[in-house]
Amino acid sequence: MLSRLRFVRVAPMLLIMLAMLSACVASAPAQTGENASPAPAPAADDVTIKLAANPWPASQLNAAVAKLLIEAALDHPVEIIEIDENLQWPAIASGDLHASLEVWPSGHAANVAEYIESQQTVVNGGPLGPVGKIGWWIPAYLLDEHPELATWEGFTTPEAAALFATAETGDKGQFLAGDPSWVQYDADIIANLGMDFQVLTAGSEDALLAAVDAAYSRKQPILFYFYTPHSVFARYDLAQVELPPYSDECYAEAESGGVACDYPDDALFKIFWAGLADAAPDVHTLLSNMNYDTEAQIDMVASVEVDGLSVDEAAQAWVDANEATWRAWLP
Repeated sequence: MLSRLRFVRVAPMLLIMLAMLSACVASAPAQTGENASPAPAPAADDVTIKLAANPWPASQLNAAVAKLLIEAALDHPVEIIEIDENLQWPAIASGDLHASLEVWPSGHAANVAEYIESQQTVVNGGPLGPVGKIGWWIPAYLLDEHPELATWEGFTTPEAAALFATAETGDKGQFLAGDPSWVQYDADIIANLGMDFQVLTAGSEDALLAAVDAAYSRKQPILFYFYTPHSVFARYDLAQVELPPYSDECYAEAESGGVACDYPDDALFKIFWAGLADAAPDVHTLLSNMNYDTEAQIDMVASVEVDGLSVDEAAQAWVDANEATWRAWLP
């Protein structure tokens, strides 16, 4: 930094030339409309990084880990925005959000086609590392008396519908979902496979897990949507219902309600605002490099769901214990 300013004498001719140049600039018309130059990206030091957090613990933990590192190592302020996984796409495309760190590809083919491939306003930030799997689950104790429930065919009978019926569903069996913003095709799968079941939404992941806990403690029937990696599998002995195998052809019917097969394995990936690399190249590098395995994410989620840490506490504990991993992410 300069400690003082020094003044120099300027030749008269140079003063005249500077005055003429100033007059020309002052008289030039301002650019407007289509001819206007785009506003320059803010200096990297001025950017507040805005990260999406979707309504499940792993997404919130990813954002919390990134926030700690960006603020401490790169000196950018970070704001975490809680947002629906579908609404985040246009927000990232416009630059109102800068990144989302856990996208499940099975539910976002249309968004990838629109925002990444067509508009090119969102970019694929590379794999996060964990491989996810959405599916249908029941408590394993149900298979002792009803081994037919190991596969989807066991749910097509009137007896199965009666076994899972509740006051809310009447004669139909109940299929319990979680947060209404989650991408899922279960109503279509149920209809297309001829099951007399009705989808009910618990309202949130916490509410869904509370229902699972209540049923499990009473050894009652429950059929529900869930996903791995998650700490719930460390708490309960659960069995995944075998659905017809996933295929690209099956999911090509998603827009018309024709899905009648299992969810695919999901290699979770990150998405960034297309302008992030110019606005904050150091952040872009860190988030692009951010990658850990499925077991690391399960351990973080378990520290929240089982050990009772807050999301921020769990993120800090992971950062404290894994310096060798995250230092490799830094620019």
